[in-house]
Amino acid sequence: MRNYMEAESSTGSYHLLDENENKITSSNDDSRLKELGYKQELYRGLSFISNFSLTFSIVSVLTGISTLYNQALTFGGPVTIVCGWPIIGLMTLIVGLSMAEICSAYPTAAGLYYWSAKLAGNKIGPFAAWITGWFNIVGQWAVTTSVDYSLAQLVQVIILLSTGGLNGGGYQASKYVVIALHAVILLLHALLNSLPISWLSFIGQLAAAWNVLGVFLLMILIPMVATERASAKFVFTNFNTVNEDGINNKLYIFVLGLLMSQYTLTGYDASAHMTEETKDADKNGPKGIVSAIGISILAGWAYILGITFAVTDIPHLLNKNNDSGGYAIAQIFYDVFKSRYGSGVGGIVCLGVIAVAVFFCGMSSLTSNSRMAYAFSRDGAMPYSSFWHKVNKHEVPLNAVWTSAFIAFCMALTSLGSLVAFQAMTSIATIGLYIAYALPILFRVTLARKSFTPGPFNLGSYGIVVGWVAVFWVALISVLFSLPIAYPITDQTLNYTPVAVGGLVILVVSSWIFSARHWFKGPITNIGNSSEEA
Repeated sequence: MRNYMEAESSTGSYHLLDENENKITSSNDDSRLKELGYKQELYRGLSFISNFSLTFSIVSVLTGISTLYNQALTFGGPVTIVCGWPIIGLMTLIVGLSMAEICSAYPTAAGLYYWSAKLAGNKIGPFAAWITGWFNIVGQWAVTTSVDYSLAQLVQVIILLSTGGLNGGGYQASKYVVIALHAVILLLHALLNSLPISWLSFIGQLAAAWNVLGVFLLMILIPMVATERASAKFVFTNFNTVNEDGINNKLYIFVLGLLMSQYTLTGYDASAHMTEETKDADKNGPKGIVSAIGISILAGWAYILGITFAVTDIPHLLNKNNDSGGYAIAQIFYDVFKSRYGSGVGGIVCLGVIAVAVFFCGMSSLTSNSRMAYAFSRDGAMPYSSFWHKVNKHEVPLNAVWTSAFIAFCMALTSLGSLVAFQAMTSIATIGLYIAYALPILFRVTLARKSFTPGPFNLGSYGIVVGWVAVFWVALISVLFSLPIAYPITDQTLNYTPVAVGGLVILVVSSWIFSARHWFKGPITNIGNSSEEA
């Protein structure tokens, strides 16, 4: 069998396509990886359950819903929350199915940018890989940043309520204390990600179990303890149009509220980035993507319904002068237990359940983030690539772990200048990742429409239709989430998303035009002997 990558320099060459490119000639993971141009460097010890667990803990419905519940409650309220979730869930599943099919054909940690390079063809493959890769990795850094900063904020709220609440003389941390908490959390996550993958596999399965059990505990406990519950009519029909930003357009209000759902249902590309550490990767990687999305949709809606039935006074929950300082989920839990038992301690304990889930989410997010950085640098796309893609004796990309954690800390420093500007990080994470998700799907249904040969996970004749629907959806949400908010444009009403995403587009494209096009040739082999038969 011929070599798929032939070395043209000491760093390797672009992995050219031919008519036999996608034929899977061996069920052996290491052999298939070699066919794709890479030697096995990471320890392959993850089962389907382990792969799924890490991804499920990144999606983490307890994390996304709890930390962005304020956003959805403000923009649309119960209708946006309860009815918007299944809409977003269905469209996310469609995107995930298209990604899973491609993942099955190309089971490598490089993931999305590798897929784009292969599917776009030899002429524009390097540019496609460059764009996809940078949107993917910046989106992942934004996810890690926002998750860990959200945990720091949640810890601050737990401390506030534990010391008496805002109206009882409780301790309210400054923004400098919150950023310090964020740094400590990132440090702990970097230390955990320095452990061998077998340890992370165990922690990932624990995290998945915690998320599932946490959802069912809270969805049953909160409405059961509540002395006053919302009616079904309120939960399924109430549309909140009152917001401090002065936005009156109902459609736009609904769109802004959907960010909670779409932000929550991200990060499932982790299953692809973990394929070089997963057994039967061409089967278990795709299954990890689809299973994580499907179970998250069901668990998330159950959690949403349980919590929203405890919502009876939206202005009170969003009031920055309430005991939690306007943190809606925290105030719901606190009020529910205080109204029945005269103390909000039970609510604080429930917040602790969420905090642990967010901690697991941040840990797994950094795991995926570091694998993407490892793979992207292995192909020479990162500055100082030789530093990024080194692995230690436990076959862990240690430099990628710690540098990714450091970048996530630096990105959070924007919160010291403007918390509103920092909150755009959730939009950047959502839009950046979904653009990276859509690009290889777009190439699959256009340039590679006839040449693409799927792996074991095959959508058959539906692949093209599903792919086009996925591309349309990503284009739609990217435009809608980037729309500027109506005047007056102040720090409180400006949508920073188009500024941030537009700036990223300019940087990535400019770096390609002025520099990368001269030296980045797309995925390159790391197999030392170019004459070795695969």
